[in-house]
Amino acid sequence: MKEKLQIALVTGGNKGIGFATAKQLLELGYFVYVGARDENKGLEAVQRLNAAGYKKAALLVIDVADINSVKAAAEQISAKGENLDVLINNAAIGGRQPQSAISLDISVLRSVYDTNFFGLVQVTQAMLPLLQKSAAPRIVNVSSELGSLGYHYRDKSEYFASNLMAYSTSKTAVNAYTLMLANAMQQTPFKINSVTPGYTATDLTDHTGSQTPDEAAKILVKYATLDEDGPSGKFFGSIGRMFW
Repeated sequence: MKEKLQIALVTGGNKGIGFATAKQLLELGYFVYVGARDENKGLEAVQRLNAAGYKKAALLVIDVADINSVKAAAEQISAKGENLDVLINNAAIGGRQPQSAISLDISVLRSVYDTNFFGLVQVTQAMLPLLQKSAAPRIVNVSSELGSLGYHYRDKSEYFASNLMAYSTSKTAVNAYTLMLANAMQQTPFKINSVTPGYTATDLTDHTGSQTPDEAAKILVKYATLDEDGPSGKFFGSIGRMFW
């Protein structure tokens, strides 16, 4: 009997950590939808993967901040009679800086939340019916140390980013959603976790991170491929459990 193809969606999959994550899932034999807001950039990413020998990659045009785009993307997968086994909510923006808690422009806060939080939630909700068809559905919500209230609370924390309030709190909200969704799905096969890939050299950090996208992707893939005894409703990083 032919083994069923495992299918994954990586939002923001055309570059950086998302691209590296897509590549590593392809290496494990998954069929991967490379989620991209820009069709041309998404096609370029898929072509790069195909040229490297990864033939199970396909573009899924999806703007996570646009509910119509999200619904169309879910319908495109559904129309093919497919399910999803893995959803990696990777798409995110840093937002215009500085982001001081004292003087942050509310329009910047809204823009960041539209992608990083509201976008993540509406993608997850749209894809849930497809994930529920899987025998072992996995959701990884890409978070950040900057979303950890535990780290921010500590005096002189290295994770305190005084000019990144919008980004940091959007990831705190992501962590809260992860916990609540995992609780709601605890009687199901779902494994749903927040994962921080760590400080990585990408466009988001102006390529100043201490690790490569390939190194960062490994931690996301680890929690995207948990077995049935794996954790759910937790926050992880490369060092293990993180402070909420």
